[in-house]
Amino acid sequence: MRTIDDISFSGRKALVRVDFNVPLDFDFRITDDTRMRMVLPTLKKILGDGGSVILLSHLGRPKNGPEEKFSLIHLVDHLATLLGQEVLFSRDCVGDQAKKMAADLKAGQVLLLENLRFHPEEEKGDVAFAKSLASLGDVYVNDAFGTAHRAHASTAIMAQFFPHNKLFGYLMADEVNNIERVLQNPERPVTAIIGGAKVSGKMEVITRLLEKIDHLIIGGGMSFTFIKARGGKIGASLVEEDLVPFAAEMIKKAEEKGVSLLLPLDCVIAETFSNNADKDIVPSDQIREGWMGLDVGPQTCELYCKAILSSKTILWNGPMGVFEMSSFESGTKKIAEAIVTATEQGAFSLVGGGDSVAAVNKFGFGERVSYVSTGGGALLEYLEGKELPGVKALLEAVS
Repeated sequence: MRTIDDISFSGRKALVRVDFNVPLDFDFRITDDTRMRMVLPTLKKILGDGGSVILLSHLGRPKNGPEEKFSLIHLVDHLATLLGQEVLFSRDCVGDQAKKMAADLKAGQVLLLENLRFHPEEEKGDVAFAKSLASLGDVYVNDAFGTAHRAHASTAIMAQFFPHNKLFGYLMADEVNNIERVLQNPERPVTAIIGGAKVSGKMEVITRLLEKIDHLIIGGGMSFTFIKARGGKIGASLVEEDLVPFAAEMIKKAEEKGVSLLLPLDCVIAETFSNNADKDIVPSDQIREGWMGLDVGPQTCELYCKAILSSKTILWNGPMGVFEMSSFESGTKKIAEAIVTATEQGAFSLVGGGDSVAAVNKFGFGERVSYVSTGGGALLEYLEGKELPGVKALLEAVS
C-alpha cells in the first residue's frame, strides 16, 4: 500500500478524490461536515509539502445533468474556513474552465471542481472521461472510502493513468487498515453487533462474520425475523417473512460454529410508531397483536453489555432500536456506552454504517471508540469479502 507519506508533493498538482457527499438543508447549509473534516490531514500534508490540490467529488444523485441543489459551490465557503485559506471553484470538472484553472494553479492553492455526477460518464466508469480528469494533475490520491465500492470513473478508472503516482490518502489507508484489524487475526474474543431495520442488507455480512467471531449480537428491527425463526410471537413488529428460513439457518450455523448468537430477551413495544406512543416492556417473543418492538429492553441490554465488556475486538454496525426517538434510544445508548467502556479497558472498537455513526455522534461518543468508519455500503461490502474497485485500483501493480 503506497500512501501520501511515500512521496513529496513539492511542485506537484494532486488530484484528490474525496467524498464530500454531505447533507445540506433547504438553504444549502451543511448540517454535518464530518466527511469534509476527515480528509483535512491529507489535504494539509499535500499543501504542507508545497503541492497544490485539485478536489474531485460527487454530491447527491443528480439525474439530468447540472442541478443547483447538487452543486459543490455550496461547500466552498465552509471548506475555505476548515482549511484557513481561499478555495477556488470551477463550474465544471472537465472542459476549458477546469483545464485553465488547473493549469494556472500555484503551489499551496486549492481548486474544487464541480460535481462529477453532473456527467453521466462518471457513474458509467467511462475511460475517456477519466482520462480527461486525469489530465488536470500529476498525482492521483484517493481518499474517498465511502465511494470505494463504486466502479466509477474517478474512483476506479482514473488510477490507471497514474501507474507510478497513485496513492492512498490518510483516510482511505486508515479505513482499510482498521477494517483489516477486525477481519485478520483480531484479538479475541471478537464480538460483532449487527442492528438496523432489515436482514436483507446484512445477509452476506452475517454469513461471513460467523466464520471469524465469537459473539454475534442482533438488534433493531431485523431481530424480529430471527425471533420469528425461533417460533416467537412478534405482533406487528417489522419482519421479512421471506428471510425467516435464512435466519433459522444462521441460528443453526452459529451453533455449529460455536458462535454465541444473542437475540433480544425483552423489548420496548408501542402501539404506534411515535415518540409519544404508549409503551410497555415484554419478552421479545411474546409481543401482543397490534404492538411493535421499537427498542431492546433492560434484560437484553444487560446480556449484550456483558458480552461486549468481555470482548477484545468489537464491530458495531446498526442501532438497537429507533434511537432517533428519545423514547426508544435507551438500548442503542447503553450499547454505545458499553463499547466505550470496553475500549477504555483496552478493546479495539470499530463503528461503521450511517446509523451507527449517527448514534455514537448523537450520544457524544465519537471520540471515545477506536475508529469510526466513514463507509456505509463500502464498509459492508468489504466485510462481505468483496473486492472494492476503488481499493483494487490503487493496489494493482504496474504492468
